[in-house]
Amino acid sequence: MNSEALWLFKQLNLHLEQEGRFQPREKGLSLIECAAENENTLCPRLRNVKVEDLWSLTNFFGFATETFVLAVNILDRFLALMKVKPKHLSCIGVCCFQLAARVVEEECIIPSAHEIIRISQCKCTVSDLKRMEKIISEKLHFEFKATTALTFLHLYHAIVLCHTSDRKEVLNLDKLEAQLKACNCRLVFSKAKPSVLALCLLTLEVQTLKSVEMFEILLRVQKHSKISDSDLLYWRELVSKCLADYSSPECCKPDHKKLVWIVSRRTAQNLQNSYYSVPELPTIPEGGCFNESESEDSCEDMSSGEESLSSSPPSDLEGAFFFDLKPKAKWQTLNSES
Repeated sequence: MNSEALWLFKQLNLHLEQEGRFQPREKGLSLIECAAENENTLCPRLRNVKVEDLWSLTNFFGFATETFVLAVNILDRFLALMKVKPKHLSCIGVCCFQLAARVVEEECIIPSAHEIIRISQCKCTVSDLKRMEKIISEKLHFEFKATTALTFLHLYHAIVLCHTSDRKEVLNLDKLEAQLKACNCRLVFSKAKPSVLALCLLTLEVQTLKSVEMFEILLRVQKHSKISDSDLLYWRELVSKCLADYSSPECCKPDHKKLVWIVSRRTAQNLQNSYYSVPELPTIPEGGCFNESESEDSCEDMSSGEESLSSSPPSDLEGAFFFDLKPKAKWQTLNSES
C-alpha cells in the first residue's frame, strides 16, 4: 500500500469515528416522518421542499456541492432537536444555508444576508436571521463543519482510483455528487449512516460499469468500514428507487422552480411601457477593437426574471445523471456480484 493509500485510509478511520457525532437524532427524524401536515406541524414534504430550495440557492450562487450537503446536515440536525412550526422553516433554511456557506466558501463570494433573503424570497428580516443563527448555533454547540456522506463519497472515490487501473473518467464524481443531492432531498436518507449512503451510491455506479476490479476494492472498503451486507442492501434498494423516481419526468426537480420577481405597480407600468421601446445601438467602428469589458458592463442581464434559481450550468449537467439508471427488482450482495 503506497503513501497516498495509507493517508486515505487514515482519513477514513478518522471520519468513521466522527460520523455518529454529526448525524441528526433518529428519534427526532422519526417524529417528523410520522407528523401530519398542518400549520402547526413540520411534515416530511415541507422539509423536502425546503431542501430543494437550498439546492436551488446553491446552484444560483454557484456554490460547491459541499455547501448544499452541509446546509442540509445543519438543517436536519436542528430539526431533529427542536419542534419547529412550518412558518419558521423558511428562515431556518436560509440561516442554515448561510452558516454552511461560511464554512465552505470564500468569504469574498458569500452574498450579504439581505441579498440571500431577497433571492430566496424568505419572508424574514436580517434581524430575524441573526436571532435564528444564535438559536441554531447554541443548539448545535457551534459545530457546523461536519462529516457527511459527501466526505465519504470523496474518500471512497479516491481510494478506488488509487487502487484501480480504470481512470477517473469512468467513475464520474460529478454524477455521484448529483445523485447524492437527489437523496438529500428525501428525509429518510438523513437516517442512514453517511458512510453507508456513500457506499450505496458507489456500488450502484460500479454495478452499472460492470467493473470486477472496482467491486473487489469496494468489498475491502466495506469490510474496513464495518458495514454489514444487510445494511448495505437495505439502503441501496432505497437509493436505487429514489434515483429511479428522480429520473422520471413526473418528478418535480429543484431546477424547474421559477424565480419570480415581485415589483410594485409603478415599476410594472414602467416595464410595460419600455417593453416596446427599441434602444438606439451605438455605431461599431470599422477599424476599432472590440472591448469585451465595455460590452458586458453596458448590457444588463435580465434572464433571472425568467430562469430558475438553479439555471447555472451545473444543474444542466446534473439532470443527465439520472436518466440512464434502471432499477433492479432484486439486489444481490457485493460478494455474489463480484
